[in-house]
Amino acid sequence: MNMQRKYRIKSKEKSKETKEPITKKKVIVATFLIFFAFFGSFLFYFLLSIALNTDTPMVVVVSDSMAPKINTGDLLFLQGRDPEDIEVGDVVVYDAPWAGAPDEPIVHRVVGIRYNEEKDRYEFRTKGDANDYKDEEWFPEQRIRGVVIGRIPYIGWVKIVLTDYGLFLPILIILSVPLIISIIWDIIKGEEEKEKEEKMEKTDFLEEEIKIKDERKQIKKVDRVESRDDDFDF
Repeated sequence: MNMQRKYRIKSKEKSKETKEPITKKKVIVATFLIFFAFFGSFLFYFLLSIALNTDTPMVVVVSDSMAPKINTGDLLFLQGRDPEDIEVGDVVVYDAPWAGAPDEPIVHRVVGIRYNEEKDRYEFRTKGDANDYKDEEWFPEQRIRGVVIGRIPYIGWVKIVLTDYGLFLPILIILSVPLIISIIWDIIKGEEEKEKEEKMEKTDFLEEEIKIKDERKQIKKVDRVESRDDDFDF
């Protein structure tokens, strides 16, 4: 009887050990997915900025001033270069120096380069391919974010639409909520199962104790009967 009891307890302990790792594994996987969703893009952007030698390795085009070669919604990849290595004909991304300029950086083609000996710097002049006139002002090398080295057509429209309509943060939250709920649900479910198992173990333990006591009583009764029979033999 004791062997059966030990076997039941061991089998319950094994089932408990197999259930707990599964729940923990789900929580770990869900946590990793949330972490990757939030921080993976930042890590990729950081590594790309190091590889391309610029703080702005990617930009999304928000105007058609460079059409038809570069269009609104195109995702551009930039590479940082020394100003002396930039040539006429290169497409550069820079912060506009003139008053009333848009917050977004300008994407135009270099049409003029000069060296300002007094200020010891290179200065550039640009023009949009779709524009009739050159940009009015020359701007210093410090305003250039990078030279365009590649593009993915129209993929940036997602960012433009989400940003313009203020949907970027809400959609990010909507995508994150199911993962967060999944983690919380797994934790709660795991705790409930743990409580149920503990209650069942206590109940089974009490039942086993009662059975053992009953068996002991029966054994004592049998011993008493046998002892009486022995007395009669005399």
